[in-house]
Order: sequence, then C-alpha cells, then structure tokens
Amino acid sequence: MDTTSILTLRLAEAIGLYLILIGISGLASPGRWRGAIEELNRSPALTLVTGLVAFALGATIVMVHRAFADPLSIIVTLVGYIALIKGALLIAVPGPLMKVGDWSFRFTRAWAAFALILGILLFYAGLTGRATVLV
Repeated sequence: MDTTSILTLRLAEAIGLYLILIGISGLASPGRWRGAIEELNRSPALTLVTGLVAFALGATIVMVHRAFADPLSIIVTLVGYIALIKGALLIAVPGPLMKVGDWSFRFTRAWAAFALILGILLFYAGLTGRATVLV
C-alpha cells in the first residue's frame, strides 16, 4: 500500500501488532477481558489511569499524525482520535463507556476475531507499504 509518510507505516505496524495481541488475548482467554472490565468498574483510580494512558496515546498520535491523504493514513489518524476520545470519556464520564463495555461481552470472541483480522491487515500494510509522494 502506498502512503505519503513513513510514520503512517510505522504507526500502522504498531497499532496492528497491538490489535493482534488483543485479538489473541480475547480468543485465548475471553474471561480475562471480563475480569479486566469488572476490575475497572470497581476501581476509580484504575479507570482514571487507564483514561490518562489512552488519552495520552491518542493525543500523541493525533499531534504527530493528522493525515487524510490515503486510506492507511486515514485509518491511523482515526485510531488516534478514537483513543483520544475513549481516554477523555474514561477520565470525565466513564459510566456510559463502561456500560458499552459490559454490553459488548456478549460478543467477546467476535470482537477478538475482528481485532485480530484488522491487526493482521494493518501490520501487513505497514510492513509491506511504501511511502511515496502521491500525485
């Protein structure tokens, strides 16, 4: 896949690897996801720290990579915005986001499979892509 930035390729690899690991985790041990969310629900401090980390990662991606030049750069940028928004919600009003998390447990394996497939695609795109000036 051609993109306009080497940074897009490296971020796609990193995000892809993260999603691969999350997907494997969800398929290998779906109960672990439930346990993590239950613990997050019980601990306001853990919720706050998780929100701070997600916000910081999302803000960093958005600050260094706000590109909408090609499909891969759009995906990477959107992942940054999603992480930023997720972190902001966990910091400010975690309740609604936690309810979505509780609801999504009915589909743990489907979410895990989706994350694994998307991760493989992003990692592969980052690994084999080329950064060229698109005209």
